[in-house]
Amino acid sequence: MNWFGAEIDGPIIVARAIHFTASAMIAGGLVFRSTVADPALRSEPKASGIVESQIRRMVWICLPIAVLSGLAWVLVLTMSLSDEGLGEAVTSGALRDVLGLTQFGWMSQIRFALAVGLAVSLVFDRSAPWRWLALGLAVGLMASMAWTGHAASTAHALGYLQLAADTLHLCAAAAWIGGLIPLALLLHAARRYDVLGWAALERDAISRFSSLGIACVAALILSGLINSWILVGSFRGLILTAYGWVLMLKLIVFAVMVALAAVNRLSLMPEMALPSGSERRRQARRRLTRNTVIEIALGVLVFAIVGLLGTLHPAAHLVN
Repeated sequence: MNWFGAEIDGPIIVARAIHFTASAMIAGGLVFRSTVADPALRSEPKASGIVESQIRRMVWICLPIAVLSGLAWVLVLTMSLSDEGLGEAVTSGALRDVLGLTQFGWMSQIRFALAVGLAVSLVFDRSAPWRWLALGLAVGLMASMAWTGHAASTAHALGYLQLAADTLHLCAAAAWIGGLIPLALLLHAARRYDVLGWAALERDAISRFSSLGIACVAALILSGLINSWILVGSFRGLILTAYGWVLMLKLIVFAVMVALAAVNRLSLMPEMALPSGSERRRQARRRLTRNTVIEIALGVLVFAIVGLLGTLHPAAHLVN
């Protein structure tokens, strides 16, 4: 199932990328709701209701995408391992073996159960306990992907360290990148209801998300350094292997995202404190919305790169 004869399994990469993106949007949306939207919009029920509705709609759209892409990931991996077509892989017992005899299969079943539990929680999440349960299940859905990547095959104490770093990396990426869509939706709603009360709420929400983003970037850098030390191992591994090249592309995209976030915090956030009707404030909001949309696109690109990285041999395995 390689594309164009290249040593890249295209269907697996696509399934992984879609699954990572959808799972991150779910976790990021619910983290945004709990840490940004709820505390910032608590004093204005109308604003809170609008943003709450938008976040719930986004999560409900992403949840079936995550489930279906996860199923597609299992199927294409089974077909790749067994060298069989879809029907034959199912009837021959290859799918049963992957699900029942591999860690990837077990984790896929656990993650499906988490998705089902999340769907039930979302139905009843008008009350606080269900909302916290939904948040926990969404974060668990994202974090559990650490057991489907390279970290799951690293032995002994180093493997536990890599699993911890991977878990932190995935959760931080979900909270930051996955939270960008709710932020963009909030900015759009604030522009639509451009009144004095919304201005203060909008500014508070942006400030809270910016603080969350700083924490996420710090966690991403720390966990990324640990993963790079384990999976790349040396500068030669970074520049002489396909894994290293793809990782450098990911780092470049990440750096651009951080630069945009820095512009938002240092240049645009102060202008959001200007009076609600001022032209400079409107321009700052437009630029902030544009930068957020660009960050979302770059974030999706990052998840596509992650989908590719997971199919490549780590550089440390190829270069001494």
